[in-house]
Amino acid sequence: MQNRSILKFFLSRSAAMLSLTALSLTACTVGPDYKRSAPPASSAYTAGKLETRTVATRTAQGNAQRFVTGQTVSTSWWQNFRSPKLDALIDQALKNSPTLLSAQATLLQAQQTYAAQAGSTLYPKIDATVGAQRELFNTAAFGLPGGNYLFNLYNVGVGVNYNFDLFGGNRRTLEAYAAQADYQRYLSQAAKLTLAGNVVTAAMTQAEYAAQLQDSKDILALQQQQLSIAQQRLTLGAVARSDALALQTQVEQTRAGIPPLLNRLQQTNHLLALLTGQEPGNARIPQFTLTDFTLPSELPVVIPSQLVRQRPDIQASEALLHVANAQYGAAVATAYPNIGLSANVGSESLTTAGLFGPASMIWSLAGQIAQPLFNGGLQAGIQSVKSGYVIAVANYRQTVLLALRNVADVLRALDNDAQTLAAQAAADNAAQASLALTRQQYALGGVNYLQLLNAQQAAQQTSINLIAAQTQRLTDTAALYQAMGGGLHDTAKSAAQSPNNVSAR
Repeated sequence: MQNRSILKFFLSRSAAMLSLTALSLTACTVGPDYKRSAPPASSAYTAGKLETRTVATRTAQGNAQRFVTGQTVSTSWWQNFRSPKLDALIDQALKNSPTLLSAQATLLQAQQTYAAQAGSTLYPKIDATVGAQRELFNTAAFGLPGGNYLFNLYNVGVGVNYNFDLFGGNRRTLEAYAAQADYQRYLSQAAKLTLAGNVVTAAMTQAEYAAQLQDSKDILALQQQQLSIAQQRLTLGAVARSDALALQTQVEQTRAGIPPLLNRLQQTNHLLALLTGQEPGNARIPQFTLTDFTLPSELPVVIPSQLVRQRPDIQASEALLHVANAQYGAAVATAYPNIGLSANVGSESLTTAGLFGPASMIWSLAGQIAQPLFNGGLQAGIQSVKSGYVIAVANYRQTVLLALRNVADVLRALDNDAQTLAAQAAADNAAQASLALTRQQYALGGVNYLQLLNAQQAAQQTSINLIAAQTQRLTDTAALYQAMGGGLHDTAKSAAQSPNNVSAR
């Protein structure tokens, strides 16, 4: 019965504390409630109409492309290029990239920080204590007879402490932590999107450099043949020495252009090793050709109002705006009273047997209220935090504008790429036709071998230009998927915007 009465007493006090907690959760929260920024009002990215073009070339990189407004972007957008080697390389990068692993760990850290702050902010702090001590008490020190008195003292107790967040300062601080976790979540998504985009671009660039390197070597071989013939004719007096020297100059210029191209190819392989979490010296990097990639025929174009809810860089900037808004609310709350409550209940006895007796019970209930009366820097501090919110608004607006420009640039680049590729394809077709005709004439004795070599060299040079145009169209297509946010829709509710979060009322 004694133990039951103590327990009943404690439960009644705890119920009171929990009631106060519930009351604090429904109390007013000073400062402005966060509202998501309005999406862009425009429905188009560019002033003119987007065109669709068909390019006739000898490879798949010249097929038609069509812009489809409102089409959903796949989260695995790189699979639209239909390259199993590329898919495998990106899977390896997503598993092994140190940058992505770091971003994911930073996200987890932010989420755990929010959870820790939520646990200590929303609920009372309850501590249990158990103690025992042995003391020697000399009654003579107080002028009393009896001498030394040796005794044991036992105590048990439970303490409850809670900050009565009447004006929501703690909840605003918790809201800022939640928005900070959202920020890290969007940064993690952006890291994944950037990593995949870099792998795709590097793989396509590797194919470009490899093809151009081979064509350059073929041109060098043809020029060396021309030079060898010219030197033989010079010996016979059939050509001037200046003509032979001009050919030799051309040979050496072509030869000098091969090492830089080889260097760019090697650096691209080193970049792919880095992106996939491998050491360059031991990396296993597949060798790509342009025929490994299929140009997607349909290109998704999300409307601007959807773009701001889809691109992770915009969402990250908006999360920082939410952080600044919550921090401003927390700063405003510092000008209002702060109430702290604490309660303790326990038992203290000279023997363990009497520890839970009614005579040994002790309890306390205390409250404290603090109201700033004079603080010369308080309002200045609040205005400083408010200025931080104004900065966040401006940064968010700038991020949106940069994103819209990025999309507009890519859309126009794709249209211009098609025109460039059409011209290069026409030049390549003409060079190939000229080479075929020259070979026929050479077989019939109508032209000499030097003329045939010249036609072959012209065909190889136009092939190099065509390779560059094809690669540009491929990489700009990949850039469009990135510009559209890579299919990373804002479908998951953030901690800062959850209806279960008291700070988002």
